[in-house]
Amino acid sequence: MRCPVVAESGAEAPVLLITFPGMRTIVLNRPQVLNTLTMEMVRLIGQDLADARADQDVQFFLLTGAGDRGFCAGGDLKALVAAVGGGKFAAAEEFLREEYEMDLLLHRFPKPVIVLADGITMGGGLGLAAGADIVVATERTRMAMPETRIGFFPDVGATGWLFNKCPPGYPEYLGLTGYELQGAEGVRLGLATHLAPSSRLPELRRRLEGFSGRLPGERVAAAEQLKVFLGPFFERKIPDNPALDAWVAEHFAGKAALRDIMASLSQCNLDDPCCQGVYARLAERSPTALALTLKLLRLNEGRPLEEVFATEARAAVWMIRQPDYLEGIRARLIDRDDHPRWQPASMEEVEGMEIDLGEVQKPQTH
Repeated sequence: MRCPVVAESGAEAPVLLITFPGMRTIVLNRPQVLNTLTMEMVRLIGQDLADARADQDVQFFLLTGAGDRGFCAGGDLKALVAAVGGGKFAAAEEFLREEYEMDLLLHRFPKPVIVLADGITMGGGLGLAAGADIVVATERTRMAMPETRIGFFPDVGATGWLFNKCPPGYPEYLGLTGYELQGAEGVRLGLATHLAPSSRLPELRRRLEGFSGRLPGERVAAAEQLKVFLGPFFERKIPDNPALDAWVAEHFAGKAALRDIMASLSQCNLDDPCCQGVYARLAERSPTALALTLKLLRLNEGRPLEEVFATEARAAVWMIRQPDYLEGIRARLIDRDDHPRWQPASMEEVEGMEIDLGEVQKPQTH
């Protein structure tokens, strides 16, 4: 009889670590807050990854979230705001550094990783999914990097790996606007690898729990075998959208300055709802966060992930000390008046802003 072993159990445990023969499952277990990540969760996941790396009986990893609302909505902003608002920057920096190290472990893990990205998968949730070989989206999936809306930037390696996953222009478009991808769109644009009906996820999990074969020792080959094994669950036809792809490439790909993007949007057809809507969306974002995001995208395109995470860590140290970070979270998530008072208030004021992204220690992968 194939019985699971639960290392962390109980309704209050923030992470459930479950072992089946051949498979380790991590369940993010804070469904009441969309499984947002705490320091405890980051450390539990990181430790389990390290343990499973050395365990020859573990052939692959499965990451999933409790509840039916989301896989993971990102980091626990309540804890970060408490730290930054209280002047305890070291605590916030420690969380971000350890989160980045955990994400990098997933990218460099020697065994296949599967993520069931059902429901909300944003920010740090996408950071977990980005390092996986198989990311299963459903019709309920909502993917986004919405950080510029709250005075931060798309981190967890996104300013590097977006270029490896997405068509031209989408790294800039998704990173700057926080555009939300729904269901199959996440697969079309590369943030998920497969689409499956949410109703079939329990069956898919049972199939993985009953896996009895032996995977190749090399991660890519092992992942390909798992894709074949799970093939019956995946939908084959993903709708394309060539018109939107061309529009995004025209207005965002390779742009080095915010003024270039805004000028391009303002000069396109006034009847085009894409131009008007995206122009307005960018105009309400933190100018400082937008400038930092575009700088990071241009700096990190094509760089090794170790360098991407190191640069983002330095950027995070800088950004949490800017007034827009606490102000954005106040306006969007706490008071919810939706009227942040950005400092500086305009994109023109941040053009040429000096942002210190000097060398920092690279995250560890072991």
